[in-house]
Amino acid sequence: MKLTGAAAVRYFGKPDASRLGLLIFGADAMRVALRRQEVIAALISPEGEAEMRLTRLSGGDLRRSPGLVLDAIKEIGFFPGPRVVFVEEATDGTAPAFAEAVKAWTAGDAQIIVTAGSLTAKSALRKVFENHPNAYAIGIYDDPPSREEIEDILKKAGLSHVPNETMTDILALSRALDPGDFRQTIEKIALYKHGDSTPLTPHEVTLCAPSTVEAEVDEVLDLVANGRVVDLAQMMRRIEGQGVQPVTLAIMALRHFRTLHMAASDPGGPGSGLQRMRPPVFGPRRDRLQGQAQKWGMYRLEEALKVLIEADLTLRSSSKAPQMAVMERALMRLASISAKL
Repeated sequence: MKLTGAAAVRYFGKPDASRLGLLIFGADAMRVALRRQEVIAALISPEGEAEMRLTRLSGGDLRRSPGLVLDAIKEIGFFPGPRVVFVEEATDGTAPAFAEAVKAWTAGDAQIIVTAGSLTAKSALRKVFENHPNAYAIGIYDDPPSREEIEDILKKAGLSHVPNETMTDILALSRALDPGDFRQTIEKIALYKHGDSTPLTPHEVTLCAPSTVEAEVDEVLDLVANGRVVDLAQMMRRIEGQGVQPVTLAIMALRHFRTLHMAASDPGGPGSGLQRMRPPVFGPRRDRLQGQAQKWGMYRLEEALKVLIEADLTLRSSSKAPQMAVMERALMRLASISAKL
């Protein structure tokens, strides 16, 4: 049978031990692996592998010896408790091996957990599990986790006091990060809040979110957009000493001011525009960008983009002008405009 949506999410956390097996497939190997870990832990407990109640096989093993999975599900373990036979990297070429195994499966045999990459609707492997009344097949797609999934992740991490404003930022963070990084970030937040019973704040989420190599340049662009000319001059010396390239600065400046322009152009206002963006903008940075977009306005931001595009074209041309000086002059010009707003 095929499971989708909320029913699939619930099944991962609380699988049915009486089923013969589950196929988890999808293009994102990390998402598939996380779900596989979750369902196996729920079936045999975290101690199951140490107690030799988990048998690992690969799709390559089955292609060489199709009978391995049937032998594995019929084995009797040394320790009492449910058993799992986990087969990773399965393909349609292994479908006959699974077809024989599910046909021979009886109550008391090990449950079969299978992971695979992308499978079409006509996939032979999918049909083995989808067409069997006692098995499930679940596709994992690149959609961001639902609020229900995120609430479950927070609950497991021990984060229970999450106000709506903070949850909005966590939802945005889940769309900006891949699943593995997102879970690690939630674990980091949980450690940060260990022993602290106060509600989680947006600022704390931002503190624990992964930092990027762009942080220094983001600071430069905030100085530009806020018209802090003197601080900008000092900051330019700093990032030049750190080896930031003028072209990198130009690309990120264009991206920053395009973001402001999109926000300022939104019919619902800058706040609405920032919420619609992909990747989303969250936390204190969202508040800063919203203030900058309101300060500049759509038409002045169009002029700012013209200045930056002109500088970018100069950097990419055969001009012999010092590249960092070209970029610094453009940013200083914009900072001066902002200082007068």
